[in-house]
Amino acid sequence: MTGTLLSFGHGYAAQALARRLAPRGWAITGTTRDAAGRDAVRASGAEPVIWPGADVAPALDRATHLLISTAPTPDGDPVLTALRARIAAAAPRLRWVGYLSTTGVYGDHAGGWVDETTPLRPATRRGAARVRAEADWQAIPDLPLHIFRLAGIYGPGRGPFAKLRSGTARRIVKPGQLFSRIHVEDIASVLAASMERPDPGAIYNVCDDDPAPPEDVIAHAAQLLGLPVPPAEDFETAEMTPMARSFYAESKRVRNDRIKRDLGVTLRFPTYAQGLADLLTRET
Repeated sequence: MTGTLLSFGHGYAAQALARRLAPRGWAITGTTRDAAGRDAVRASGAEPVIWPGADVAPALDRATHLLISTAPTPDGDPVLTALRARIAAAAPRLRWVGYLSTTGVYGDHAGGWVDETTPLRPATRRGAARVRAEADWQAIPDLPLHIFRLAGIYGPGRGPFAKLRSGTARRIVKPGQLFSRIHVEDIASVLAASMERPDPGAIYNVCDDDPAPPEDVIAHAAQLLGLPVPPAEDFETAEMTPMARSFYAESKRVRNDRIKRDLGVTLRFPTYAQGLADLLTRET
């Protein structure tokens, strides 16, 4: 299968998908906010467009598939703010639309399990903004929308090794804290599988099989590098920015059964240990 993809906010995960699709003959346009991002967009196999700024209407008119990776603002989803009417008009002819959301929409579950049927009770402003954005996209009639709730993303250039090597990595310990993660290549696999099997209205959690305390991940990465494990710091007394502290407002385990059952996805990196081992081979 091939098509024409318009990717709004063509960043880390979208670029991983484009590198998979472009060799198959897909035509891809990726938006970036400024000229500095054009080279990365082009390197992924997409034609860069600076947006907001340039007219994306021609690319939207050509598109068979849309991917939205842009973060919501206090005014709502920026793509819908600018282009809701055009997207609504295009809805009947589009074959697939993917919206990249976050598992933060579920809020805090004190380490308990959540799945796609769990009520949305975000504990942060970021999570609440995503809930509103999901609803705004779902409100467009006839749109073949698929929502992907991503766990914490890591991959080449986004692992803990650089901070460990520079001595800036920290092991913040909050008892009972659990995060789910996902390797960027597995995100690309899920998105590509959904494009092959469109199921408008579907929602998918995108995470690995191994929710774990963040301090365990840092410790394992240090051991892989043969470096000292950073000392544990108590969450309650650690000096952190408000943004960093907010990431610890939620603790949960996220189920990923649906991507396996409905999309036939086999994760390449089902645990953070496997993912970090792969990153080590790429970054050394």
